[in-house]
Amino acid sequence: MCGIVGVVAHTPVNQLLYDGLLLLQHRGQDAAGIVTSEGSMFHMYKAPGYVRDVFRTRNMRELSGNLGIGHCRYPTAGSASSELESQPFYVNSPFGITLAHNGNLTNSEALKKELFQLDFRHVNTKSDSEVLLNVLALELERSAQHSRLDANAIFKAVAGVHKRCRGAYAIVAMIAGYGLVAFRDPFGIRPLIIGVNQAKGGSEYVIASESVALEALGFSVLRDVAPGEAIFIDQTGAFHAQQCAEHPMLAPCIFEFVYLARPDSVIDGASVYEARLHMGEQLAKKIRGIPEARDIDVVIPIPDSSRPSALQLANTLGLTYREGFVKNRYIGRTFIMPGQAMRKKSVRQKLNPIGMEFKDKVVLLVDDSIVRGTTSREIVSMAREAGARKVYFASASPPVRYPNVYGIDMPNQRELVATGRTDAEVAREIGADLLIYQDLESLKAAIRATNPALTQFEASCFDGKYITGDVTADYLLQLAAERDELRGEAEQRDAADAKELFAAGD
Repeated sequence: MCGIVGVVAHTPVNQLLYDGLLLLQHRGQDAAGIVTSEGSMFHMYKAPGYVRDVFRTRNMRELSGNLGIGHCRYPTAGSASSELESQPFYVNSPFGITLAHNGNLTNSEALKKELFQLDFRHVNTKSDSEVLLNVLALELERSAQHSRLDANAIFKAVAGVHKRCRGAYAIVAMIAGYGLVAFRDPFGIRPLIIGVNQAKGGSEYVIASESVALEALGFSVLRDVAPGEAIFIDQTGAFHAQQCAEHPMLAPCIFEFVYLARPDSVIDGASVYEARLHMGEQLAKKIRGIPEARDIDVVIPIPDSSRPSALQLANTLGLTYREGFVKNRYIGRTFIMPGQAMRKKSVRQKLNPIGMEFKDKVVLLVDDSIVRGTTSREIVSMAREAGARKVYFASASPPVRYPNVYGIDMPNQRELVATGRTDAEVAREIGADLLIYQDLESLKAAIRATNPALTQFEASCFDGKYITGDVTADYLLQLAAERDELRGEAEQRDAADAKELFAAGD
């Protein structure tokens, strides 16, 4: 789940891109990058780290031009945390193209072989985003008329990308000397939205992962990019759009509403905040029918994304709502931290309980989800240490039992605490006296209540149904093997670093 943003304006866009990435920082903390276009020349800077740490004044000065794209990176299944895999990516043939990608291709290995063996294109990293860039470059080369591009040729190229690529992808790209291109996979799994602003020189556009990046930059929401649709905005600001997929179907990732997106965003016409309120209502209905849960004294959210659900749950049941944990704002999101040891350590640094809200009480903790169980176990333990008499745990989403292969770091079923366990067994695993999960149909109903037009969702991490139809058991095994290999490499690096530090101390 990376964050992407593209801007076409009549004045320099470097500050808009930087501010947009700050607003999307929650979508990726591993690396950040910006590319701007000045005529037919690109200016690029990217590096590992948070947006605020990557860019300095000297870097911003060099990012001149009125068009640009930006990216904040979150490593996904089988990918490494590497400066080489920071985005945007660039290729100089045939026109000079730079691309930023949010999502994950499920057929990237097959495409990589095709590109090398049949199309004589070399992919230099393990990133599926570089694969996608080369596929786009190849399709642009094939669709260009007399070595020139127009909107129709670009849309034909995107149609070619849809035919070859499988998985989830939301894209912003620039073609040197032409303009900005954005498109979304035929299922609309990952979000992409367009904003517009009327400036002195005419219309200006922002295309980003979430609406919050548009509104905070002073742009009005125009609409979402439709599944399979491509947008082309040329250097003068002329706007072109066309459906490029044969059978598009809107099925957004349901986990965006549960956890990934900011609550002040609207995705595909559905308010994330309102959806989370409805999740709390749905969860309250289920708890009302559980006799063992009738002695709850207080409802406490796990900050931040579960707050709306917990508040609405408490209001619906007529229970007391309290803030029982203080959050350290300077620790990254634990869900997207690579490695269990780092994740476990960060929980205690990130949250601290307020003892008076727990002492001698039956506490209902509410979280947005339970994935690996590591964070939940630590939080339950903290509640008990703070004096809670009983600790119940409620998840605003169903059990996560299957890997997500569309851009969320859940590739290995062995890491998912709910896989192969009953609810009671998961409760024992995390140390809770009682565990209540949201039902999947109730979760869908909560989101649909904010936009009835949303009839389909990509919910594979809950139901194991992969909407692209190409995910096999062998594919999931391969992902798990790649993840284990990366973890082994990371542990070796950590051990080597520790040994080096110890030697330096001597």
